[in-house]
Amino acid sequence: MDVRPLKTEADYDWALAEAGKYFASEPARGTPHGDRFEVLLALIENYETHHHAVGTPEPVAAIKVRMEEKGMTRRRLSLEAGIAESKISEVLNYIRPLSLGMIRSLAPILDLPEAVLIPRYPLKDPTKRTALRRTRRSGAEARKRA
Repeated sequence: MDVRPLKTEADYDWALAEAGKYFASEPARGTPHGDRFEVLLALIENYETHHHAVGTPEPVAAIKVRMEEKGMTRRRLSLEAGIAESKISEVLNYIRPLSLGMIRSLAPILDLPEAVLIPRYPLKDPTKRTALRRTRRSGAEARKRA
């Protein structure tokens, strides 16, 4: 059996090409070709796990992907989660971070593990949220004075 450890990308490419030969007509288990195919697949999987690991998706990106997959609008997500549509928009526009309550509401609706939504992510402009609060406050204060 001419199989070797995969130490480089060239080795990995070689193993992919060798395993690819068996996909059109998969060999029977227990035969020399079947054993070779299984070993190649194990080597490829091990190499990919160590060298091509896929990280956890960024929370907002995960929400957007899942919304698209489910054909959800911001309004529908807002209604189902019981979160104001403006807050959903702020999260999706990287203005507001997800709160624990939002995470708990969104995870089951979007079929996402809560752990995917927990990591912190950079906000576009941290001062924008403060300015948003000031605008709301000054509007409320103006109504009180009137």
